[in-house]
Amino acid sequence: MNAITSLLPLWAVGIPVLGAIIINRIPENQVKARNMAAVITVIVTFLNVASMLPVILKGSLLQLTLVRFIPGLELFFRVDPLGIIFGFTASLLWIFAIIYSIGYMSRQPSQKRYFTFFVISMSATMGVAFSGNLFTMYIFFEYLTLCTYPLVVHSQTEEATKSGIKYIAYCFGGGGLILFSLIILQGLVREVSFVPGGILGATMGEPRVLLTIIFFMVILGFGTKGAVMPLHSWLPAAMVAPAPVSALLHAVAVVKSGIFGMTRVLYFIYGPEMLVKLGVVNYFAVIICFTILAGSILALRQNVFKLRLAYSTISQLGYITLGALMLTPAGLLGGIIHIINHALLKITLFFCAGAVIRVTGKTRIDEMKGIGKRMPITMGAFAVGGLGLIGVLPINGYVSKFYLLKGAMDGDRTIFVFVLLTSALLNSMYYLPIVVNAFFREGEFVKPRDLEAPLTMLAPIVVLAAMCILFGLFAHKTTIPLVEYVVNYVF
Repeated sequence: MNAITSLLPLWAVGIPVLGAIIINRIPENQVKARNMAAVITVIVTFLNVASMLPVILKGSLLQLTLVRFIPGLELFFRVDPLGIIFGFTASLLWIFAIIYSIGYMSRQPSQKRYFTFFVISMSATMGVAFSGNLFTMYIFFEYLTLCTYPLVVHSQTEEATKSGIKYIAYCFGGGGLILFSLIILQGLVREVSFVPGGILGATMGEPRVLLTIIFFMVILGFGTKGAVMPLHSWLPAAMVAPAPVSALLHAVAVVKSGIFGMTRVLYFIYGPEMLVKLGVVNYFAVIICFTILAGSILALRQNVFKLRLAYSTISQLGYITLGALMLTPAGLLGGIIHIINHALLKITLFFCAGAVIRVTGKTRIDEMKGIGKRMPITMGAFAVGGLGLIGVLPINGYVSKFYLLKGAMDGDRTIFVFVLLTSALLNSMYYLPIVVNAFFREGEFVKPRDLEAPLTMLAPIVVLAAMCILFGLFAHKTTIPLVEYVVNYVF
């Protein structure tokens, strides 16, 4: 593909930083000005990212060397088909999240700090998406941890403080593994750039034992943010954060950065041929299969609304990684489509949970019988999200699950088919009772004076639920051809 030098990736990182500085300088009591600045910053960043999409789809890459410290070690941006998928999805959903935050955080203290870090976290996520080598990704990976930590501890309660310590310890621990792997790889190949087919597969095959050790270190480093078991416990703990933070940063940005990093390692550093030669895929697949099933089982046992969603996220993230580990075009197609579909579905579910908590103060599932009478639109959208993650037609989740199953069968991985179908069954067991209790069980909720959450919260919920259905009905015109282009680039 033709490489074009461009400042657009730098702007994607820089605009949120500029916006955060402006937000931080607006006095605490000037709510409308701060909200407007936050919304404009996020929209402008998205438009900048969206302007790169046609260039990539026409067969070009956008790149920029920002700083070269020594030969082979540089801050380097490269926008390729995989990066633009992640960057476009995250920046689009940030618009919904910032609007939702305005409603959710109204009358809450420390809004200036919240919106400052909420916006600047977008900068770190765009940096991860558009990193051209492992060094750059490591820098923005750690930057994302620092930006999101104040959001996790926003309430400043004792529970939030403990959760924040766990969050930063896990994330920095994972970052340390990445850094150590980077140092060793740098000594082997000088420049750890992201090259389709893998830079290691193209240059060397030895030393085999060392490459195997590095593989598991760097994979588990990214896997910490990707909530791979047993490195997952920070994610449920971080649900103490406000609902918009849980929705976006822990369903889209933070966890997806980990999954995105693992995909880069699998296909752009090691490559399918090297992975097969080292024989590491089956061992890692065992860990991922365990994560999928255990996450689903633990979700089934949760009575706290957001915790059930958190453990569901752990399981669903495993779907994406499992698709990548199949090393087949259909498997990778299903995994990348699930990055998009899971993001849409899970952010909808978290927004619904946040609306319920905001309006009723209820946080436990057993307290929500009949809540569909009180909040029919919110719980209708929740039903869409839950059915989508189960894989019910015509909601978008079925598309990625279909290709994941196809990839497993193409690779003669019957055990993967069993894991995916079992997890889908468990999904139905922990999502359907919530919907049934909401609409078909009698409880304390009756039709209220003021229906639903504020419009700034309800509008994003409705639009996102509609997108989940439309992306399912018209997947052949939207996500499938887009991701097929990525898969062709990778293979």
